[in-house]
Amino acid sequence: MKLRKAIDQLMQGVFLSAGLTAVVFLLGIFGMLLFNGAKTFKEVSLAEFFGSSNWNPSAYGEPSFGILSMLVSTLMVTAGAMLIAIPLGIGTAAYLSEVASPKVRNWLKPTIELLAGVPSVAVGFIGIVLVAPAIAKVFGLSNGLNALNGAILLAVMALPTIITVAEDSMRAVPKQFREASYALGANGWTTLVRVVLPASFSGIIAAIILGIGRAIGETMTVLMATGNATAMPNGFFDPVRTLTATIAIELGEVAYGTNHYYSLFGLGAVLFVISLLVNLLAEKLASKFRYKL
Repeated sequence: MKLRKAIDQLMQGVFLSAGLTAVVFLLGIFGMLLFNGAKTFKEVSLAEFFGSSNWNPSAYGEPSFGILSMLVSTLMVTAGAMLIAIPLGIGTAAYLSEVASPKVRNWLKPTIELLAGVPSVAVGFIGIVLVAPAIAKVFGLSNGLNALNGAILLAVMALPTIITVAEDSMRAVPKQFREASYALGANGWTTLVRVVLPASFSGIIAAIILGIGRAIGETMTVLMATGNATAMPNGFFDPVRTLTATIAIELGEVAYGTNHYYSLFGLGAVLFVISLLVNLLAEKLASKFRYKL
């Protein structure tokens, strides 16, 4: 008994240390981004940084550091991707959980999960050679490298995560819930909408947040397929440049210690804060609907 108790205490300490280590690394990353990004504001005002759409940090004479257009582009592409991915993802998860036969589920779910392993550069290449020409042809555009192209590709990349997590959450709903619903005369559709989805809502929120995190942090796909224009977009048919694409394009060639260098850390800090706010909002929403089973 003493040996078992000692092993339990040891494992508790190991897991606690692992959790604290993750928190320390997370805070360290945020601290590094914040410390270096704050140096931008020695020469750039907050109003210019967040309120201007003019980003030209390497300009001779008067460089500009406005990120508003890139911030709007990032949110636009992510929102467009979620408008596509959330209905498709939740619908597919519901089909796998409630409708599909075991044979179909055992074939379809691993296939969907394998899609998560497709390299983002391959998805971006498909966007350039297939999706962009199709968008240009359908909508009569001269170029299909725009925000709509990026939204479609990010939706495809987020779908495996949303489907897998949401389907697992739905299948975790106790069988007694469904049986009680059927006993009261409800059909399969009513049981899904009125019982299964509400009971698994916290898991569905988690799936959506993971999908948003995948979309908002993606780099190569949006770098290749959205046109990389720093102007303020007027719609999904305009070329855009996201925050992640800007960091990837410019950080490797920027001179160390310059204001341009520190401004890129500022972009990283903004991305970090956006992701943190999205997760906090999701946790607040999920806690309101979480069932105590």
